[in-house]
Amino acid sequence: MSNPVDRAPANFADSNGRPRILAISNQKGGVGKTTTTVNLATAMAAVGKRVLVIDMDPQGNASTSLGIDHKHRNINIYHVLSGGAVLCAAIVPTAIPNLSVIPSGVDLAAAELELVDLENRQERLKKSIENQCDGWDFVLIDCPPSLGLLTLNALVAADAVMVPLQAEFLALEGISHLVRTIERVKKSFNPRLEIQGIVLTMVDKRNNLSEMVESDVREFFGAKVYTTTIPRNVRISEAPSHGKPVLIYDLHSKGSRAYLDLAGEVLKRELSKQEQGVEA
Repeated sequence: MSNPVDRAPANFADSNGRPRILAISNQKGGVGKTTTTVNLATAMAAVGKRVLVIDMDPQGNASTSLGIDHKHRNINIYHVLSGGAVLCAAIVPTAIPNLSVIPSGVDLAAAELELVDLENRQERLKKSIENQCDGWDFVLIDCPPSLGLLTLNALVAADAVMVPLQAEFLALEGISHLVRTIERVKKSFNPRLEIQGIVLTMVDKRNNLSEMVESDVREFFGAKVYTTTIPRNVRISEAPSHGKPVLIYDLHSKGSRAYLDLAGEVLKRELSKQEQGVEA
């Protein structure tokens, strides 16, 4: 049986050269957004997809996890959003072929306040990508753990949202707020926005609570939940301190295998959507 990654087309960008844009978002912190962004991007790049990560989190953890030193963040996403630089000027290649990043910077923490007074403040990222982002198959946006203007910019720019959801009870309470936010953004600013999928993270199969949460999420969201789950794994936790995705740090770990499987599912869904578009 062929793998969906093997069947994936050489180019996921549309006829105008616009890449598929996925926002990785959940307003709750510590659920694995950055880890998912970095390792999904690495897995996609490993199978030949051209991937750009945009680090929209002021903490800059995606930039650090991809080995980007602070001296290479002088031009970053803050300057793009504020109009001080074009998007292509902020792109920094990583050590991973086919994978680059627009890093975060310390100034990004002030962007929420500064954006309030700017014209079309919710579309700053969208306009930057439209004008400066040819040559990529996917853009993955690592969102901050909030539903402020930075996340709003990501959702307005994106085609779809991936939601990492920690397999614990309290994580379920917050997802309803995110779903409502996605619906409001879709209605008011971005009619194409959809949920690409929900990925359960930090799953401990030895824990009955993890199984209960997984069962509840699958019952409620159905096919939107990926078959792949991301396990609790020491290697996943260790990798960022080495400035590497877990796929580079330890390819044979359970965490690496899980993210490779997740990438296969994501590409399969994207391929299906692309084929449906051709048929239509």
